[in-house]
Amino acid sequence: MRGRYRLAAYLTGATVARTGDELSGPALLLLGMGVDGSAATGSALLAGLTISAAAGGPLLGALLDRSPRPGRLLAWALLAYAGGLGAVLALVELPAAIAVAVAAGLLNPALAGGWTAQLPNVRGTTPLARASTLDAMTFTAASLAGPGLAGLVAAYAGAPAAVAVAITLVAVAFPTAWSLPAAEAKPSTPIHRQLADGFAVLFRNRALLRATATSTVSFVGIGVAIVCYPLLGAQRLGSPGFGALLLTVLAAASLVANAVLARRPPPPDRTVLASTVLLGASFLLAASGHDVVTLLAATVLAGFAEGPQLSALFAIRHREAPARVRAQVFTTAASVKITGLAAGAALAGPLSALSVTAALGAAAGCQLLAAATYVLVGPRTPSPARAA
Repeated sequence: MRGRYRLAAYLTGATVARTGDELSGPALLLLGMGVDGSAATGSALLAGLTISAAAGGPLLGALLDRSPRPGRLLAWALLAYAGGLGAVLALVELPAAIAVAVAAGLLNPALAGGWTAQLPNVRGTTPLARASTLDAMTFTAASLAGPGLAGLVAAYAGAPAAVAVAITLVAVAFPTAWSLPAAEAKPSTPIHRQLADGFAVLFRNRALLRATATSTVSFVGIGVAIVCYPLLGAQRLGSPGFGALLLTVLAAASLVANAVLARRPPPPDRTVLASTVLLGASFLLAASGHDVVTLLAATVLAGFAEGPQLSALFAIRHREAPARVRAQVFTTAASVKITGLAAGAALAGPLSALSVTAALGAAAGCQLLAAATYVLVGPRTPSPARAA
């Protein structure tokens, strides 16, 4: 019973923190646009928050791996992230606000990989594959609730209030993170050696390398597609709002897919490949669709792929990563994926200016490239975690 309570508390805290994270991006975008009415200002704040994740992830993960009470370090990271958002809200000068957003973004992987790395310590008797699927569902629930909540609060109370809600949600998760159980014996190697060990595991373990490389390329395409959905709504359905609705449908379909698969998760390695191919098919269908039924079908198909892909990635990392570098593996992989998503969003701008169809074709091409990456990296080798 205690194990179930710990897992339930973990899932609740992760959902709240991740909802705050998902809310913070759109809220900063709206906040920046309110400064001078320019989309460029809002996008600069959002880019500042996301661009530094790749730099912060490995070091944050290594520190979590070294800590005898990683939950407390995670709690302080959440509080610092919330404080960074508060500083952005308080600052008037734009260059300073962007600099603070970049600094806060260094801690962003704590809300993704930092939480998930603690899952084996709280799952109790729940099978790890099922626990990973439930954990992935917290991301989907957050992505479903966060942007909508940001828009709702901003519409009725203004963009600063939306940022304040994001700060509150991240800070509210502090007690749950603080109460996470102590970890096993920690490595005594110097921090630079541990960082090197973590990177070595990621690059030498073929399953981890394959999953990380495949998902990163896939997320470039997902970043392109996310930008295209509002444009699809505007050009083919008559309103950008319908595009936002498509993103909501995608998140809901992802949540449903993971809920169905939670009891009997499929083999994770095959799921990564199958979901990547399915994402490519969904983007091609969206590119060719000019009516609401086709676009809805494409969006549901994308959701059915994206949710299981995330669950499978978590399952592979838990299975393959040795305990001594588990948090570093999770935070590094999360930060690389965030960077891939940001790169895709940046690529979508010039591509969609040419043609939304061409941009979605490029998103599908990224999935094809991701599937090729999966095949080229090769079969899985025995993992260090199993050998230990």
